[in-house]
Amino acid sequence: MFSPTALLLFLVGAVVETVVSSPAQVPFQLESSKPRKLHGRFLHITDMHPDPHYAAHTAESTACHRKKAKKKKNDSRYYGTPYSDCDSPFRLTNHTLDFLKENWAHEIDFVIWTGDNARHDNDHKLPRTPSEIYDLNRAVASKMQRIFGSRGIPVIPSLGNNDVWPHNILIPGPNSITNEYASIWSPFIPFPYLQVFQRGAYYTVEVVPDELAVISLNTMYFYDSNKVVSGCAFKEPNDPGNLQIDWLEVQLETYRNRNMQVWISGHVPPSPGNYFPECYVRYTETSLRYQDTIVGHLFGHMNVDHFFFLEADDLKIVPDKENGAIRTNQGGLFETLLEDFSALPKSPKTSDLDDYVVVNVGPSVVPNPYLPSFRIFTYNISEPTESGLAPKKKKKPSKRKHGHRRGNEGNKTHHCQSEEYADTWRCHLDRPWYSDENSPSRRNQRFTPLGYAQYYVSNLHRANKTHAPEFKLEYLTYPADSLHPDPNQELPKEFLYPIPLRHLPDALREPGDAKTKYAPYRMTDLTIGSWIRLGRQLADDKGNKLRKKFRKYMYMGREEE
Repeated sequence: MFSPTALLLFLVGAVVETVVSSPAQVPFQLESSKPRKLHGRFLHITDMHPDPHYAAHTAESTACHRKKAKKKKNDSRYYGTPYSDCDSPFRLTNHTLDFLKENWAHEIDFVIWTGDNARHDNDHKLPRTPSEIYDLNRAVASKMQRIFGSRGIPVIPSLGNNDVWPHNILIPGPNSITNEYASIWSPFIPFPYLQVFQRGAYYTVEVVPDELAVISLNTMYFYDSNKVVSGCAFKEPNDPGNLQIDWLEVQLETYRNRNMQVWISGHVPPSPGNYFPECYVRYTETSLRYQDTIVGHLFGHMNVDHFFFLEADDLKIVPDKENGAIRTNQGGLFETLLEDFSALPKSPKTSDLDDYVVVNVGPSVVPNPYLPSFRIFTYNISEPTESGLAPKKKKKPSKRKHGHRRGNEGNKTHHCQSEEYADTWRCHLDRPWYSDENSPSRRNQRFTPLGYAQYYVSNLHRANKTHAPEFKLEYLTYPADSLHPDPNQELPKEFLYPIPLRHLPDALREPGDAKTKYAPYRMTDLTIGSWIRLGRQLADDKGNKLRKKFRKYMYMGREEE
């Protein structure tokens, strides 16, 4: 166990929280019950990995815990060691959260926080313990509550694979781990979901009451490194992965009937390389079925900035791990993504878009193996009448069934008449899909994600006692000319800058070069069609300019680890 002194800076807030308790978050409700004004922005932050044993000027081979490196250039750095196998010193995690407090806490509506708030188990001389893991998570949660929750900003955490002991292993709940996090995250979990959380560590929060929700999933029950669960096996309806997706379907159906939109968040992203095959199929099918209700999917874990697609063609009655959006090949993740992007429709028709879901994976705060980063997303908060839409109407269930194979691999009739398959989820993959070309995931309107700005620390190796790290804009998904009001159009009463001008580099604070290096993607929004167009551009980029940018952002100028 580490010394109390080592935790002092990080835990000082936890002591304050114990003495003066902050109220549990009540999304966007003030004492007067007047809805809180929306800013149209939210934070996605992931994989902080604070390490109480980190010491500057020690060897990376010891996880930056002890000994001097043989070469000075291999010494661990004061605020963290970039491109290394070492975790974050408290100086870095505190600096990051303090930066967000001073610069962004009053500019955002909610926080999606996708897990891993304890160090890796990468030092056999200092093995992790459950109490250390809980202490670290308690400290980070306390600071998140103090910075955001105390302002009434909903914070939605997810359980990471390093937030449990042993790492990657989580038995079906209720158990000591789910009970502990129910306590640690008590300010963030709405009371009606407490029992559900204790059973499975998943829950949902209405971040804009009656309009927008975030569902936090426990991906440990889908993750194929968790060897104590059955991986959504169709023969085991009480497997925790199956129970979680059953619950997810109920939540999505309820939100759909209430005409609400939903973000889905979690730690480990859904891919055949990460999920049990049957969990992958169920997650993909559920995501496609509720495409008109889900505005996006946000995950962490990979520590690599990228996106990929879940596709209708991935669904088979007998799941095959080699079939899917992200396969492992000898070329690595970058080459795999380009291969998958090359199979996207070049000029997608409306019906083509029914068959795709986009997953965004955010880079990490921990500089292992790249550089500290976070993302600020923007989303459309115009009123329905302002965006040219009719007032909200209750959606009618779709009667349409799609013509792709979705569960029809092999002789499905034969399979589903057999005792082995009958009355299992595998024989219910032909339910109607709720895809709608006029939904926010497909057409820019209220709650459609519009873009994001990614910030990172470029001077981590030079930061020291007198010069703290600097978070700078790395890139934007928007066209540069969308950062300022159009001088040729009449402005709305209050023009909402996607990114406040003070958070932009000098080159972007005034209207200027549309081809700036900060805005290579020029995406008008983050709808499914826009992501498919970007994927095709990356696949077809014979000049490699855009492709090189994409790779640079993935690995922050280094090679894939």
